[in-house]
Amino acid sequence: MKAVLFDLDGTLLNRDASVHAFIENQYDRLNKGLKHIPKEMYCSRFIELDKRGYVWKDRVYQQLLAEFDLSDLKWEDMLGDYISEFKHHCVPFNGLKEMLKELKSMKLLVGMITNGYGQFQMDNIEALGIKEFFDVILVSEWEGMKKPDQEIFYRALQRMNVDHSDSVFVGDHPDNDVYAAQQAGMCAIWKKDREWDQVDADFTVEDLSEIPKIIDSLMKEAATSKSILHTK
Repeated sequence: MKAVLFDLDGTLLNRDASVHAFIENQYDRLNKGLKHIPKEMYCSRFIELDKRGYVWKDRVYQQLLAEFDLSDLKWEDMLGDYISEFKHHCVPFNGLKEMLKELKSMKLLVGMITNGYGQFQMDNIEALGIKEFFDVILVSEWEGMKKPDQEIFYRALQRMNVDHSDSVFVGDHPDNDVYAAQQAGMCAIWKKDREWDQVDADFTVEDLSEIPKIIDSLMKEAATSKSILHTK
């Protein structure tokens, strides 16, 4: 085992908590134009329309303005506010940096493949304070392709100069992360998510601290197999 690659949103970044923190803060900052709407109603509707990040915010804000008759606000300004301010509300999953430090201490290459807009995702990675741990970071906008396209997995492995059989991918989405990585020949770890009950992954974790233990076990298993082959 030579490399571990990660998804970002829902895997390293607690996106649900980050969105809640951001949208509540946005409501408070833009209260002059939103005060006729109950805060809870505005925040819950944003989260509903956002669909956990799978709908870009231009459509979300256009819909919000139409539904709540926000004549004093422009969706372009609200989108700009989202782009510039979201990074200040990024919430990591527990033990994120400790887990990454442990993987690096194991002499492993560490990579990331994330769907999304390039600079926006890089700003969030910087905000989490984890960029230094990664040997490669691929963002779908800049790569011209996105998960579950297997080519983006192959591209990351090529840049790391590792074979798919020597790598593990960790993600929360059953199709975009787990199944896609498996189709690319990688071992896949599912970071459990409340949206799905069960995913056909090679391993399942609830906490990031479990990941180095799994990798260590795989490395020992590979070393044992290699030793047996040499003995024969």
